[in-house]
Amino acid sequence: MITIDAPTGIGEITPGTDLVAELLAVTEPRDGDLWVVTSKVISKAEGRIIDEADKPAARRAESRRVVARRGGTVIVEHRLGLVHAAAGIDSSNVEPGRALLLPVDPDASARAIRSQVRDRTGAHIGVLVSDTSGRAWRTGQTDLAIGLAGVLAIDSHIGRTDPHGNDLRVTEIAVADELCAAADLAKTKLGGRPLAVIRGLGHLVTDADGSSTPLLRPAEQDFFRLGRREAVLDAVLRATGQSGRYDELVELDADELVTAVCAGAPEDTAWIRRLLA
Repeated sequence: MITIDAPTGIGEITPGTDLVAELLAVTEPRDGDLWVVTSKVISKAEGRIIDEADKPAARRAESRRVVARRGGTVIVEHRLGLVHAAAGIDSSNVEPGRALLLPVDPDASARAIRSQVRDRTGAHIGVLVSDTSGRAWRTGQTDLAIGLAGVLAIDSHIGRTDPHGNDLRVTEIAVADELCAAADLAKTKLGGRPLAVIRGLGHLVTDADGSSTPLLRPAEQDFFRLGRREAVLDAVLRATGQSGRYDELVELDADELVTAVCAGAPEDTAWIRRLLA
């Protein structure tokens, strides 16, 4: 039987809090447990707190590139390889006027929690760091794994055969993401319960720490690497010999963008204006 418990009683986490001690105070770990820990409490313990006024600068610092921008919403590829709105910077569940960055290295955070639980209790567990994200093909948000240690990230079915004898060629189950999504049903968004303990799936706990990296889609396989407007801009810049200006121009509003692109293009710019209008 699979059970998911999100214990109450965890206090407010602040920079320097012994997070593992707080978590151990509300649950007694067993071998084979899967701990799903909300990224926010890790960020708080690590001191990843900024003033809300600094969010634009922090978003740029935490980003590799802009994927898409519509009005005030900016979707970026985070320095960790995740694709998030506003680089995952969040002003919820934190005091007014403040915001939280994602943990510096969620895999390392998961490894530290796992190691400390083992050292303090002897229990052999798996740890996942969860965060909330939207999805390119779906409306709404769900929790997914941005870090892990000692947990199977992906269960590849490639090379297996289904009950009808068909060979499976592309099926890879994002086990870590499924665990985080299931855990969020128990934790809830507003319940103040940052830990969920999943039992009954001990076969997913691994000896090696592993990594969440296999969950990141390689660029060459990414059908949604740029938004529509951004893909057009990228193509126009390449066609006019300005490919190095993408990061400089992508966040400009429409009129400013057209003016800036045309200024660096050959004389015939009518086609550029039509495409970028």
